[in-house]
Amino acid sequence: MNIIDGKKISAEIKAEIAEEVKKLVDSGNRAPHLAAILVGHDGGSETYVAYKIKDCAEVGYRSSLIRFEDDVTEMELLSKISELNADPEVDGFIVQLPLPRHINEQKIIEAIDPSKDVDGFHPVNVGRMVIGMPAFVSATPFGIVELIRRYGIETSGRNCVIIGRSNIVGRPLSILMSHKSVNATVTVAHSRTANLKEVCANADILVAAMGVPGFVKADMVKEGAVVIDVGTTRVEDPATKSGFRLKGDVQFDEVAPKTSWITPVPGGVGPMTRVSLLQNTLLAATRAIYS
Repeated sequence: MNIIDGKKISAEIKAEIAEEVKKLVDSGNRAPHLAAILVGHDGGSETYVAYKIKDCAEVGYRSSLIRFEDDVTEMELLSKISELNADPEVDGFIVQLPLPRHINEQKIIEAIDPSKDVDGFHPVNVGRMVIGMPAFVSATPFGIVELIRRYGIETSGRNCVIIGRSNIVGRPLSILMSHKSVNATVTVAHSRTANLKEVCANADILVAAMGVPGFVKADMVKEGAVVIDVGTTRVEDPATKSGFRLKGDVQFDEVAPKTSWITPVPGGVGPMTRVSLLQNTLLAATRAIYS
């Protein structure tokens, strides 16, 4: 069993990005600028956005945080998005999800200029990704593929089973893993999959992305499989200072001994999700996707 260390790889990528930013600035260009819109005071969203701002500072980006209260109207939000779309000083921006119920999330996503959609959620970017054109790819799938690539894990012809079909992780990852550059044979499993245990146990690469703590047990994993755990659920733990800890979708202690490679939680996919947003922002700043 070997640990896939997302913290280590993300630190390496951050160093590479910082070097690129230095070159940009030294040649007379401005530093990349990432903006974030945060609505309300959801604890998880506050934490994620704080991390994103910290990450920007570490690599030399400019960052802006635009806050709205929970009662912001859809029209006000759309107006701010239109403003950011037109601002030549902003390379990319995100609208932190989830949004309050009175706001149509899909409408908000579709209002973002695809060339500034560094979250990779706009249908134009999703469509481009599907057919193999250059696109902003959503951060978690982007990060997972990068982890696999940097660890030199063999994917060509391998059976990859992804449990979970969300538009943010499962679906886009299934497309990326089937691209010619990866060449895996992909199965997307979910809550209605018949014989789920047997399907998973046939996987050379198993990705758990359903948000159910400890769902994947040892009898669902074949000997020597690569296991990628996307789950990050907060569970109560009185032994910690915060009173909770993050738990993945994989029952790590019993699954890990059977694997060839496995991501821990925390410290696996999470750091890669964060650094992928930085990579997309650099692509936006250098007009690498939309010239």
